[in-house]
Amino acid sequence: MIFRTRLYIFAFSLSIVAFSARAQERLLTVDDIYDPVKRINFNGSPPLNLTWLEDGEHYLQPESAKEGTTRIWKVRAATGERELFFDGAKMESALRRVPGIDADGARRLSSQTSYNFNPTRTAVLLNYANDLFYYELGSDRVVRLTATPEEETEATFSPDGQLVAFVRAANLYVVELATGRERALTTDGSDDLLNGRLDWVYEEELYGRGNRRGYWWSPDSTRIAYLQLDERRVPQFTVVDHLPRLQALEQTHYPLAGDPNPLVKLGIVSVAGGPTRWADLASYVPEDLLISRVAWSPDGQRVVFQAQNREQTFLDLNAAEAETGRTTRLFREQTRAWVEAVDNPYWLRDGTFLWRSERNGWMHLYHYASDGKLIRQVTNGDWEVRDLYGVDEKAGWVYFAATEHSHIAEHVYRVRLDASRMMRLTQTEGWHRAVFNPQYARFIDYWSDVQTPTQVRLLDAEGKLVRVIDENRVEALRQFKLGKPEFLQVKTRDGFIMEAMMIKPPDFDPNRKYPVMSYTYSGPHAPSVRNVWGGSTYMWHQSLAQRGYIIWICDNRTASGKGAQSAWAAYGNFGELELRDLEDGIAYLRNLPYVDASRIGLWGWSFGGYMTSYALTHSQSFRIGIAGAPVTDWRLYDSIYTERYMRMPQNNPDGYQRSSVIRAASNLHGKLLLIHGTIDDNVHLQNSIQFIHELQGAGKQFQLMLYPKSRHGVTDPLLVKHLRQMMTDFILANL
Repeated sequence: MIFRTRLYIFAFSLSIVAFSARAQERLLTVDDIYDPVKRINFNGSPPLNLTWLEDGEHYLQPESAKEGTTRIWKVRAATGERELFFDGAKMESALRRVPGIDADGARRLSSQTSYNFNPTRTAVLLNYANDLFYYELGSDRVVRLTATPEEETEATFSPDGQLVAFVRAANLYVVELATGRERALTTDGSDDLLNGRLDWVYEEELYGRGNRRGYWWSPDSTRIAYLQLDERRVPQFTVVDHLPRLQALEQTHYPLAGDPNPLVKLGIVSVAGGPTRWADLASYVPEDLLISRVAWSPDGQRVVFQAQNREQTFLDLNAAEAETGRTTRLFREQTRAWVEAVDNPYWLRDGTFLWRSERNGWMHLYHYASDGKLIRQVTNGDWEVRDLYGVDEKAGWVYFAATEHSHIAEHVYRVRLDASRMMRLTQTEGWHRAVFNPQYARFIDYWSDVQTPTQVRLLDAEGKLVRVIDENRVEALRQFKLGKPEFLQVKTRDGFIMEAMMIKPPDFDPNRKYPVMSYTYSGPHAPSVRNVWGGSTYMWHQSLAQRGYIIWICDNRTASGKGAQSAWAAYGNFGELELRDLEDGIAYLRNLPYVDASRIGLWGWSFGGYMTSYALTHSQSFRIGIAGAPVTDWRLYDSIYTERYMRMPQNNPDGYQRSSVIRAASNLHGKLLLIHGTIDDNVHLQNSIQFIHELQGAGKQFQLMLYPKSRHGVTDPLLVKHLRQMMTDFILANL
């Protein structure tokens, strides 16, 4: 009987092994990854937008229901017990009774994944058909705040929750919630003079894509600081939508490198109305001024702002008195290249503040007195502080994200304010992102690695596991035959250590010769080699590996994320050093016995598209290249980004000429696939058109694909599938 049982167990084990082997034999298709209907969810569905409540014991978790609606749960962090945060049906019923809001609109407004809450999270601000509405959670009444044909944007609650500010027709307004009384704080706004709203280049290059709000409440809700941007001297760029019978023209103020930037002023205005008090900017030349960050001091007496020259070779942290506008410089940041604005000061209760700086070549934390005098450097070393999460002032701990353990993965750390006892709180290899509760007693840890989609856990302030919130097991990944990513390091000819990742075919044979398809971005301080889940692009790379290609990603030094000191090497001359480093990575590959050195390809998008185009016109190392939305001459890109790294064309003509792809079109080597969205408002189609013109004039053949309704990225799911199928076919046919 025992013998028979053992035989049964042995046979059963063999069947499991055989089933597991069969389960991992599937090969990926473009449909599996990108088809809007057939695609497999390889990312899983982890809760990515958890928001702590002020009690520090609960967080909010949105959850999509099968019927297409969303509910928001109030979850007890330690146990997972949950209850609905508010009654969505009651909100929907109240909205249905508002004239002008139809049933579908009421349903959508009452089932959003996120809301513009008031500070106490007892009410929300809603925007419907370009008007604003106020709803107190749990009530039966919705208050219409605006009823105008113009659009209201950038709406926010005051810190005390009694007022709402917004921008309409380039002017700044407030409305009192108790009375509904509306008040214009500025009246001179126009298409060419923006009050409280950022223009394209300020949003994209200084304050962050998706953030167009250019005003800031004082802590006591009595004043608003705002930027005024004068666009009158800024050239307009026209983007053309060719699909309508009569083409649609979209005109945007867009300063190319060397063009006039918007003239900027910093105003301070009372919410009760009255004239604006302008911050004193007399020490700066108006045409050479950027205001790259604005915030208030905790006492509401000063507006603290960061001022830079247009080439961003310095950054001044200034304080303007709210009553008088008188400005005092607290200190100036300078390096041997550029200074990039990162954070506002993080204020402590005693009036001192923490500040992130790259002054020594690595981003670190510094502790300052309120008058701008340095108290001490808090962190130090050949690694970076990537984010400042906050400070537990009672316990004396500073919490932050850093690369001290690994240059290719962020971890969570803490250190004493006196710079002692630094410790890493996350131990699992891979990428960690923390969201701390207001008391800094625990944090939500979003973790992934290159092979594992995001998982969510709750950890205490010591880094100990409290609860697994969502392990997010994606069983679909087990069905496919995937190559194992390998992280490695490659030395450049002058000794810099580059990070690299390789994915070999899942049935790799060391006795065969394999072609290589490589990916690059290459832009300053923008690493691509990261031990983090890569989503659909990672799976597409796996699909190429299944077809017999080695996937290669190698970060050139200026993109490596190994401190600003590594990126400064590209100052004034894009392309040359980046290509040299990429070629050193290729030289490493050529020495591997299983690499076919005659079949190496390169692809990239945006800066990566530029780098691919540059490589194929300045090197003979690559058999094919796929360049998506490339900058082809840096004179054709926006002023603030370009001049930070290249200076103005007037001050660096040789650097712009050497970095140009257009000027080297006649040197094209290898087969090029050029891709661009025709209404790209970031890297304009002009870049590709001018490159195409020079290629044709030089008798160079290439392939081109345009996406008529796409901007800087192709986002329509059907078009994304078309894009990836085209790229796959191009690689299979030519590499």
